[in-house]
Amino acid sequence: MITYVETCQLPTQFGVFEMHGFSESVNGQTKEHVVLTMGAVNTPEPVLARVHSECLTGDGLFSLRCDCGPQLEGAMAAIAEAGRGALFYLRQEGRGIGLMNKIRAYHLQDGGADTVEANEALGFGADLRDYAIVEPMASHLGITQVRLLTNNPRKIDALSGMGIEVVARVPLKKGHNRHNERYLATKGDRLGHLFND
Repeated sequence: MITYVETCQLPTQFGVFEMHGFSESVNGQTKEHVVLTMGAVNTPEPVLARVHSECLTGDGLFSLRCDCGPQLEGAMAAIAEAGRGALFYLRQEGRGIGLMNKIRAYHLQDGGADTVEANEALGFGADLRDYAIVEPMASHLGITQVRLLTNNPRKIDALSGMGIEVVARVPLKKGHNRHNERYLATKGDRLGHLFND
């Protein structure tokens, strides 16, 4: 169950967003998610949107092992440039396995495993993220059509399946470096991410 909490202004280096807080109750535990919006998003025209899963190492600690931080910044910059849009920030660290298990997976990657192999060695699926939580947040904000900033076809399928029309996919290629070459190759080869457009 997702409950709307409150909205406030969030000044950033990209401009002033509105930050909408949502609380999710799952099996007696609470997760907190936010949506950053700029401009009017409850209009008939498609909204530039990004669905971004939390990555403390990339978003907050500037890790070069992934492309998450640059993708987050790139999405916020693109929304600001467009003058309207929404960024759904979902608290599902490490493709849904949590921060401590992500550290365990990183240790296995240090020994040669790719990201999928590491998750599976710990007893998890390759990607446990659940995008269903986007639907009640989008509904609350009046968002029905999006131009989705993503390289991940699973996100397109998930949003389409919940009745949010994805009228276009906007590629988001940011943060490629020598430290994450294998990580990005695994995303393309084993998880179907789209990097060739």
